[in-house]
Amino acid sequence: MCEKRRTGCWINPDRDTIQARPAISDVRDQYEAFPYPARDPAEEAKRLITGSPSHPLEMDHCLWGGARDWSQPLRVLVAGGGTGDGLIQLAQMMASAKRPAEITYIDLSTAARAVAEARAKVRGLRNITFHTGSLLDAGHYGPFDYIDCCGVLHHLPDPAAGFTALRAALAPHGGMGFMVYAPYGRSGVYPLQEAFGTLFADMPAHQRVAAAKSVLAALPAGHPFKCNPNLGDHTIGDAEFYDLLLHSQDRAFDVPALLDILDETGWELAGFALAGLYDLARLAPVPDGMATASSMAVAEKLRGTIKTHVGYARASGQSAPMPDPDTRIPHLHGVPAAKLAEAIAQGRAPALTVERERVQITLPPDTAPLIAQINGRQSLAEIYKTAGLSPTQARSLWPRIEAQLLPWGVLLYSRFLV
Repeated sequence: MCEKRRTGCWINPDRDTIQARPAISDVRDQYEAFPYPARDPAEEAKRLITGSPSHPLEMDHCLWGGARDWSQPLRVLVAGGGTGDGLIQLAQMMASAKRPAEITYIDLSTAARAVAEARAKVRGLRNITFHTGSLLDAGHYGPFDYIDCCGVLHHLPDPAAGFTALRAALAPHGGMGFMVYAPYGRSGVYPLQEAFGTLFADMPAHQRVAAAKSVLAALPAGHPFKCNPNLGDHTIGDAEFYDLLLHSQDRAFDVPALLDILDETGWELAGFALAGLYDLARLAPVPDGMATASSMAVAEKLRGTIKTHVGYARASGQSAPMPDPDTRIPHLHGVPAAKLAEAIAQGRAPALTVERERVQITLPPDTAPLIAQINGRQSLAEIYKTAGLSPTQARSLWPRIEAQLLPWGVLLYSRFLV
């Protein structure tokens, strides 16, 4: 959800012009008219929407070294929770695993909150407290072990104020899962936002959508937006169209800008959910001595398809626990262990689709017995034993499995199911 505190002028770093900052009513009215994302609470009986950030396995892996004691209550803030995708995912997974959690939801939109509450009611989730308000007041509700802030901070008039407010609400050794927009994969969006804002600023929200759709249909086929295969949300529904192309307050962060604002506000990057996207070595030779931050920035430019940065942050200077490697408990996320092991044993190179890109997994057949034993409950030491391999042989093979699967969020360490 979007936030707004004051009026005046602001400079969008992705544009050359100084624009009038929209009033708080403009942003709130958008989400009252079009709660985002559009969701039907009745569908909760049929499916659970999952993703990043805020999947417990991913949280544990990125923030706590896979070593969190999940018998201890998890106090959560969902900051700008909208219609509740991240909220429902985390609340349901904690409830299904019988893990204790206290979850606080806050959002400016009463319409979005009503959808989120209805979704929770359908599922019988009782571990959530709902509030209508600003994430800038997060400190009044904290401290929190985990903060979900997905798709919000890039809509604030002062994103640094949002990062700062959430940092103030963080408990010791806590962390945040975030999603912010990235510029290169959103090519063509910002010129259209600016043009539509000029043309349709005085129209009611629903009329604005109809007018913008008409203009979009008439644009030349060579327009950067129409040539961008990474963007499709606008085809889903009116709420998604408005959020992408008619939003009155929107900016994107490249890697340097994201790292800078994290550093300025007391955070540090714990890791991206799909670290492989930021690995320069997969795209070009890495110059000797190049810093990690610089190589990630170059990789983002070369790849050109990243439209959102999804990752995890912790308090500056706070390190993740370092458990004994053999005590870690691996999970395969989104890939059945038996199916993957079978393909590897047969000498095949199975492919993953990651952010519209095809990634092949190349592993030697002798890693298959290890992969087959991954079930989210056995430690590495137990896997080595049940796979019938000597510890020495298994430990020589395991780094090869990590190198292929960790960068794509397929292999995660967590004690969530133990």
